[in-house]
Amino acid sequence: MTFYEGMLGDTPVTMQKLTMAHLAELEMLQQKVYDALPDKNTLQPLSTAEFTNILSGNGLLMGVYAEDELIAFRALLDPQDDPEHLGIDCGVAKEKLSRVFYQEISNVSPDWRGYGLQKLMAQVIMEAADLTRYDYVCATVKPYNIPSLKDKFSQGLVVKGLKLKYGGKLRYIFFKDLKAASPIYQEEKTISMSDTEAQQALLKAGYVGTALIKNNDDFEIVYKK
Repeated sequence: MTFYEGMLGDTPVTMQKLTMAHLAELEMLQQKVYDALPDKNTLQPLSTAEFTNILSGNGLLMGVYAEDELIAFRALLDPQDDPEHLGIDCGVAKEKLSRVFYQEISNVSPDWRGYGLQKLMAQVIMEAADLTRYDYVCATVKPYNIPSLKDKFSQGLVVKGLKLKYGGKLRYIFFKDLKAASPIYQEEKTISMSDTEAQQALLKAGYVGTALIKNNDDFEIVYKK
């Protein structure tokens, strides 16, 4: 099923839902993206089992094709009974955890960066998500993974946590209530992304991270309450 048709420069592209038949292409593109990363820690690649889980119905995988080549993909995951459930980190009630889905991995071929594919895929895949089944979306991002942080903030997700996940890896935990109106904030503070303890103190005090700003050679997170 095709969800999008358009142009990248002079090249026609389509976006479609992927199936198990696309597994080899997905893994090949993921490896290409991973090999091109200067910092391999910014990406947590999906295993074959994780791809298979999503493609088997526990989520949604969308792929962008330039003619016959897979050049980008993005995944949503139904976490089911994830022992490190992000909904718990974000304060979702236990009886509502089944209404949470994750924004999972997003990969763009190094040959096709600079065309806004991250943003396009985010828009299309969220429109394709079954919002009769889900009320909340969560995601994790490594500090200083600037493209992914910009991606999450641009969609209206906020930082609800900053803690060790996945075997001791420091991650921002992003959250959005898909059915709630945008909150009105009364207070604002800006903290360097490098100051983990100060950010954790603000989060504990009820602040949420709402934006990323560049300050000289550093990046800061805007926290509001």
